[in-house]
Amino acid sequence: MVDWNDWRYFLSVARSGSTLAAARELRVSQTTVARRIAALEQALSLTLFERRPGGYATTDAGQSLLAHAERMEASALAIEQKARAHGREASGTVRLSAEDIFNIGLISPQIPALHQRYPAIRLELDSTPGLRDLGAGEADIALRSMSTGQPAGIVGRVVCRDDWTLYCSRDYAARRGLPASVEDLRNHEIIGGGGGQLAREYGAWLTQAGLLDRVTIEQSTAIGLLTAARTGLGIAVLPCIIADAEPDLIRCVPPLEESRQLWLVTHERVRHNPAVRAVIDFLYERMAAHVRRLRHIEEAA
Repeated sequence: MVDWNDWRYFLSVARSGSTLAAARELRVSQTTVARRIAALEQALSLTLFERRPGGYATTDAGQSLLAHAERMEASALAIEQKARAHGREASGTVRLSAEDIFNIGLISPQIPALHQRYPAIRLELDSTPGLRDLGAGEADIALRSMSTGQPAGIVGRVVCRDDWTLYCSRDYAARRGLPASVEDLRNHEIIGGGGGQLAREYGAWLTQAGLLDRVTIEQSTAIGLLTAARTGLGIAVLPCIIADAEPDLIRCVPPLEESRQLWLVTHERVRHNPAVRAVIDFLYERMAAHVRRLRHIEEAA
């Protein structure tokens, strides 16, 4: 099946007569436009454009498909407008519970775009330590790290694996070098704490690794760990979905072995509430795109 996005590239090149102009319109590279056009031609077993020194000209085959592609475009725009109209109908306050590091590093950056799409929705972020009771209405949505299935009545979607590992700043690495192994961490400063369950699990891991005596400073929150690592105070455990997006942070060791997943969940009692549904779908879409970008960066490295 041909990807609709390829038809967008086809229409843009057909209208402009140039892969460069299409690239500017679609905000991608010229190489990407040319590659998507070639992929479309291969999928259809048709030559849609004549490549000329002055640009791209549609062939007879391309011209015969142009009106059909424009109708597809009109239908797609109509669907988008319908979705936006539905979004404008979604209104009210939605309370979202997540650890401070996820609220600040992952969710807060999406709020301007969320407000632009759903201006009548007011989002409240709750970073209170511990799990909020969704069934009792303590929150409408939660971003949770879970190693097992969800409790009864809780429904949601898996965003990604919730990998955590040790990070330091580039400045720290330049001064002290990167540890070659977990054992080598005994030659480094460790930032401990993180608050709540994280502090307990992190502390247990540091104890098991024989590194507890290397802790030179403790932070009371996960965002405190991130801030301390950024400023070069030492090495701290951080979630990969946050730290891998930080240009000044470097992984010290591979992700610690865990079988946890990051879930975006709600209670079945409110799952069909238009505002709750809109926020969940929007945040899932944005976080999934964030995960894909991180994977692309990792693969390119």
